[in-house]
Amino acid sequence: MEFDDNAALDTSEVQDNRGGALGGIPGGGRTVGGGLVGLLVVVASVVFGVNPGVFSSNSTTATSGAGTAAGTSAGDLAANCRTGADANRKDECRVVAVVDSVQAFWKQTETAAGKPYEQAPTFLFTGSVNTGCGNATSEVGPFYCSADDKVYLDLGFFNDLTAKFGAKGGPFAEAYVIAHEYGHHIQDLSGTISQGSGEGRDSGSVKLELQADCYAGVWAHHATTTPDPRSGKPLITDLTQADINLGLDAAAAVGDDRIQQRYQGKVTPETWTHGSASQRQKWFSTGYSSGSVARCDTFS
Repeated sequence: MEFDDNAALDTSEVQDNRGGALGGIPGGGRTVGGGLVGLLVVVASVVFGVNPGVFSSNSTTATSGAGTAAGTSAGDLAANCRTGADANRKDECRVVAVVDSVQAFWKQTETAAGKPYEQAPTFLFTGSVNTGCGNATSEVGPFYCSADDKVYLDLGFFNDLTAKFGAKGGPFAEAYVIAHEYGHHIQDLSGTISQGSGEGRDSGSVKLELQADCYAGVWAHHATTTPDPRSGKPLITDLTQADINLGLDAAAAVGDDRIQQRYQGKVTPETWTHGSASQRQKWFSTGYSSGSVARCDTFS
């Protein structure tokens, strides 16, 4: 995956609080769906039946000790991430570029409910964070909060994606993670987010997560043709089949069956909340091959 070296990045939709503390006010929203995998919290849910999808407003936040990805620092994004060339070199700038691309696509595309797109920032943090949905730590993994319409991300998760879940990783695997979380924002705007509940192979939670995977695929289909609103040219200039394969590899790595087999030694479909490796690959591929939001109706 390559970005246009000369493209100007818009850092206004990425808020960097790594190394700081956000004094958020817990509210009545929900997180989805424990982020992409819920990280160790999902492992806990496999073993102990904890539901990682919704945080309590009075939950206790503990610092996890998880750091940011190698080579990143809590610097000034506006100063460090100016162009696509920066995105091709620096992890945090790549996040900015992906967020810019994803939101540019959805801004020109009506949601499934025919509603206009509303911007949603990504919030970078380290260790722990207070959100409109309550308190969370990095163990939850990337997640979307419907109460404050933000995507939350500790860049250290991308290390965990390879070290703890066995994915090959790479820039597009990371882009898939971000696009998946913005898929939840689309569900929030469309009203389908309320249908994501329960556990099991055919549960609303699984269908919600698979639809977010499909929406990530739809964005990927259009990534190299979506014009940046500032330049009128695509921000992403090259997306190869090898990139897509790394995204599919990441989707499989965070399938419920893969995580369960890895951490508890057996697969229990009745506790699934995100879908199997094959389901996640199938729905990302459906979105990518069709490029159509209408093809992402996992609830029918």
